[in-house]
Amino acid sequence: MTKITHISCVLIVKNAEATLQKCLKSLEPFSDVVVYSNNSTDSTIQIAKSFENTKVIEGEFLGFGPTKNLAASYAKNDWVLSLDADEILSQEFIQYLLSLELQERHLYSILRTNFYKDQEIKHCWGKDIITRLYRRSLTSFTDKKVHEHIVDDNFTVVKLQGIVQHYPYASITDFIIKLDRYSSIFAEDNYGKKSSSPSKAFFNGLFSFFKTYILKKGFLDGYAGLIIAFSHMATNFYKYIKLYELNKELKIK
Repeated sequence: MTKITHISCVLIVKNAEATLQKCLKSLEPFSDVVVYSNNSTDSTIQIAKSFENTKVIEGEFLGFGPTKNLAASYAKNDWVLSLDADEILSQEFIQYLLSLELQERHLYSILRTNFYKDQEIKHCWGKDIITRLYRRSLTSFTDKKVHEHIVDDNFTVVKLQGIVQHYPYASITDFIIKLDRYSSIFAEDNYGKKSSSPSKAFFNGLFSFFKTYILKKGFLDGYAGLIIAFSHMATNFYKYIKLYELNKELKIK
């Protein structure tokens, strides 16, 4: 097997045992894989250590942007492919990377298909394109604790060939855990900076459901579409209601 020695893969993970094995299996062609684990309590670390090309770092979660930048500092190579533990690279994607001549002022994006369990979600989520391959000496992720992205000013973004499969949720419980986590991070990152109210939380959540289930035709995704649309609604409601509470507490102080 030809090894990819000039690109490091970097993942930040927490309790990722459900998908990590398949993810790391798809990364075996890479000679350097960094797994940054923040307070994992399941078998995540044991799974990561079972792969010879993987280096495990244990540290704190500082928010998505800062943590991804910290994790990238442990990579051997300047070129970094940032991935999540629930993403699996296709063989076509790997083969294309092997033949690709990287350009210094270029960033590279991936085409990602999204799944709930083993069902591809074609409407609520569909396919998305996300910039993930970059040169860490020239750019990095923003410092945002949520909704982070690679700073792309004065870079040319090129789409990589091949598909990355994304399995973010294996159960309804996963939706509940993630919506609580993401809404808390959003509120903590924005209190004192953005305003909110109970009505804003209600109508933002309501519109999110309408947009996902009706405008995006999420109903065509069947049972999974209903779960996803409701999850989007709940996430947006709790984002703004938590922000409202934190702002109230800040005024009291």
